[in-house]
Amino acid sequence: MRDDPPADFGAWAWRALLDGTTAGVAVLDTELRFAYVNPALAAMNGLDAEAHIGRTIGEIAPRVDARVETMRKVLEDGRTREVVSSGQTRAHSKHPLRVWRGSYHRLEDAQGRVRGLGAVVFEVSAEREVQAELERTRERLQLLDAAAVRIGRTLEVDRTCQELCDLLVEVIADVATVEVLAMNGAEGRPPPGGMLRLCRAAMAAVPRLGESVRQFGVPGEHVDYQPGSAIPRCLETGRPMAYNVPSDADLRRSAPSAERVDAYRAVGIHSGLVVPLAARGEQLGTVTMIRAGSSPPFDDEDMAVAHALADRAAISMDNARRYSREHGIAVELQRALLAAPGIPHPQIDVATRYLPAGETDLVGGDWFDTLALPSGITLLAMGDVMGHGVEAAVEMSHYRSMLRVVAGEGEPPDGILRRMDALLAAAGTERPATCLLGLADPVHGGCWFANAGHLPPAVVSPDGRVRLLDVPPGPPLGAELSGRYEAVYVPWRAGDTLLLYTDGLVERRTEDIDTSLARLAGMELPHAAGPLDALLARIVHRLAPSVVEDDVALLAARARLPLASRL
Repeated sequence: MRDDPPADFGAWAWRALLDGTTAGVAVLDTELRFAYVNPALAAMNGLDAEAHIGRTIGEIAPRVDARVETMRKVLEDGRTREVVSSGQTRAHSKHPLRVWRGSYHRLEDAQGRVRGLGAVVFEVSAEREVQAELERTRERLQLLDAAAVRIGRTLEVDRTCQELCDLLVEVIADVATVEVLAMNGAEGRPPPGGMLRLCRAAMAAVPRLGESVRQFGVPGEHVDYQPGSAIPRCLETGRPMAYNVPSDADLRRSAPSAERVDAYRAVGIHSGLVVPLAARGEQLGTVTMIRAGSSPPFDDEDMAVAHALADRAAISMDNARRYSREHGIAVELQRALLAAPGIPHPQIDVATRYLPAGETDLVGGDWFDTLALPSGITLLAMGDVMGHGVEAAVEMSHYRSMLRVVAGEGEPPDGILRRMDALLAAAGTERPATCLLGLADPVHGGCWFANAGHLPPAVVSPDGRVRLLDVPPGPPLGAELSGRYEAVYVPWRAGDTLLLYTDGLVERRTEDIDTSLARLAGMELPHAAGPLDALLARIVHRLAPSVVEDDVALLAARARLPLASRL
């Protein structure tokens, strides 16, 4: 037999429920004055429950956006609504901004008369902060993804710096500049005593500030920074530095020079953020971000984003600097090795041309040579060592040296190739090479060719027509492939120009090699009987792409006419 509940059980249960719940519960009258507040809501507001009675939300919590207009709509139409409000109450909170989710419904008596409003409120500040942090993380990842695509698209330091500045102005700054340390010391006059000199590599600004900030320096100029100013301090500490709404005295100390303060104020600059650019333990420079006018000061999130983007850009900058150094060494080595080809016999005129690869590749192993042999024969050689960079350029010199030794033994061109291939196989070279050899005889008007995997030679007639010669290719040298090299004799008529070249002249990534060779064979070159240097210049102008993606090497040879024929 069960016990019956006491007569006041309902009232007691409701009171226990309302007093014990962690949700804030309130009853407001039709004027939106508090008629009841449970302990949880009183604690949220930082005021005793009794102090709420008869007072409005604005009086109890003036710093809370309580969405009062929404409550009035609930009283008018009776439709329950959920709203989010935010602000701060009298109660202490660890959250810089408190957020509540509330449900509001109209209260009616048994006769259907509107008596007020019921409210149930939960604080969701912690959940909102987690959500906001996740959103910031997502946005930061999106920025890093954008940086990966937009920064470091080329192997040029200045362009990488400009890409960083452009992105920063889009997402975080009104003005962004990059200053870099000189790779080989400052150029020109030394800076004044105690000053630090850097080169401004890039700058970007929002349109309204574009002209105003150019007075402080433009890309390519050197900027001197006083001791203890923001950029030297950032380089010394290796940490970002923010200057938000500094006083004139602070701004005078952090600026490159104290005289700039008035100019900064005139532009409206009020906040600065300097972030180091460092990669692989080496300082490269700094990136400076500026905010002016109505833009807010920089906060911790801005600093985190700027630091992440700067770190990404610094790696690309360092890669570009390393590439520039290696590219410069390789180009100089390549030019030095090709600057002194052998001397042909006096009866032959020879001209050569070499174009290193463009900005996306290191120079390769393209090479050419000429060498006077016994009996009036001149060796013409064109080769291409596989790969790029300093190693390929060095290996190219080995091939040239070996060729000069082997060619002096008096072998025909196919025998020279077989001898070189055997020597390379014994030495175990890691870089095979193509090679086209010609033994040119101007006296008898002929040339013997042999081909190790190279493109065929061509003949340019005096009237400018181009004809490809059929010289069957054997395997590349040093490739450890069994195959035969075949010598082919070609008549060499008076006035004809023999043309040897590497694949960079004709090859295109988007087309078949036969199409590329057909373009060469279909050319008609005016003034082809003129100077060989001019002829090579016209061929390069007609065939070489505007941005050379692979090395281009050319060699032209023409038999000199007897003196009587030239008169």
